[in-house]
Amino acid sequence: MKYLMWLLKAAIFFTLFAFALNNQQVVSVNFFFGTQWQAPQVLVVLVTFAFGLAAGILMMMPRWWKKRKTIQHHNRAGNVSENPSSMHHGI
Repeated sequence: MKYLMWLLKAAIFFTLFAFALNNQQVVSVNFFFGTQWQAPQVLVVLVTFAFGLAAGILMMMPRWWKKRKTIQHHNRAGNVSENPSSMHHGI
């Protein structure tokens, strides 16, 4: 199993590496008021992905904090359940 995971990681790495090598063309991204940014296409895709990931995490954080606060409140109140299936999963 350990070797299978290493093989999967290597395949993902080489796929992303090949993607980066095939997308080195310079592209321009036009912002507001005539602002323009020129960068390799793979960098633009990576930055866009990173911003989307950060936005998704930021949108989910209030729910995580609320759930964590609720769990801590229940633990302090002595309402610890022995049966994990009785816990509300939030979906």
